[in-house]
Amino acid sequence: MKSIFIISVFVLGTIAAPFYLCAQKADSTIQFEFYGDSIRFEISKSFIVEFDDLSEEGIKLFHEKVFSTNNASLLNALKRYKSLYKADDWLYYQLIRKAAQQISPKEDNYNRYTLYKWFLLTQSGYDAILTHAGDQLLFYVRSNENIYNIPFRTKNNKQYVCLNYHDYTNVDFEKYSFKEIIVEGVQATKIFSYKITQLPAFRPGNYLEKDIRFNYHDHDYHFKVKLNPDVKTIFANYPVLDYEYYFNIPLSRETYSTLIPVLKENTSALSMTKGVDYLMRFTRYAFLFEKDSLSFGSEKRLSPEQTLLYEYSDCEDRAALFFYLVKEIYNLPMIVLTFPTHVTIAVQFDKPIGKPILYNGKRYTICEPTPQRKDLRMGQIISKLRKTPYEVAYVYDPQ
Repeated sequence: MKSIFIISVFVLGTIAAPFYLCAQKADSTIQFEFYGDSIRFEISKSFIVEFDDLSEEGIKLFHEKVFSTNNASLLNALKRYKSLYKADDWLYYQLIRKAAQQISPKEDNYNRYTLYKWFLLTQSGYDAILTHAGDQLLFYVRSNENIYNIPFRTKNNKQYVCLNYHDYTNVDFEKYSFKEIIVEGVQATKIFSYKITQLPAFRPGNYLEKDIRFNYHDHDYHFKVKLNPDVKTIFANYPVLDYEYYFNIPLSRETYSTLIPVLKENTSALSMTKGVDYLMRFTRYAFLFEKDSLSFGSEKRLSPEQTLLYEYSDCEDRAALFFYLVKEIYNLPMIVLTFPTHVTIAVQFDKPIGKPILYNGKRYTICEPTPQRKDLRMGQIISKLRKTPYEVAYVYDPQ
């Protein structure tokens, strides 16, 4: 059964109970749904600080006023949610975004909404900074991971990644010099990670069914998989990271239970290599292909569940799904091969098939999960890539 988190914020508030507080006098009570949970909190007028001065002095004054209110119950409840569900940093930030939206709607005062996000994130212990130039306010968090499609800045040899770059249609870093706002009293040190180890426990009723059909050796396979549209929302602004991050994002509970047992049953009578071949062709032919530039307008790497959810996917997305399926069903060593215009997977068997890929003294068999003009068998590489240099972008070893 899902919990209702009741969060109270008062000038003279009490310490938050684990998840449920008896209602006390408050100026307003706000409740919203967060991926299967009902989040509720009470706020007083003192916590709602007016803001219309986008200057260093104005931002410092805003922080001083918000910090002086009794916000411990709100912060404790947010942290308790993270602790109870072991929420990864990215999902926790989505919760902060939702809470900030209820406190100060983005469409009413974007800068104040951003400041509340920054305040809640820093008060949660994360090392985050603000910069501004003109009428633009950029919000960064410290992260040590490789981020490829959003801006970052360096401070004291530490990397800070922009969390709200997507909110602006254009940020001209050459024209404007963004100045960091140094706010006294902010001493957060926690490093933000984009790693996803689990998806929320969505309500079963929020799933939709998708028909999946494909043919393997003249046998038609047809089954239904449950998928949750909220996955699109969670990853809407998720940045482009190293392949390791996407390939290891697990499926949600209902999606896993409607897909993996079916695939295990369909491959149970096959040898290991035949089973991997089945998964390769499932990934290759059960979904429509389209380049990211046409589907999304820019580069977007999909997790395995997103690949199942979206109507179209490209080679990177199929590589992620195939990798996940082989790992989950057979748990074999694999490498991710990146060419200038293509990404594919090679799997290590006891005996390689075709011309193997040699890496660190081990032999891997190419298994192409993306449809090509020629129906490639295991061990065959796309003809135009036979002499093209490649890089091993990720190595998975079950050991």
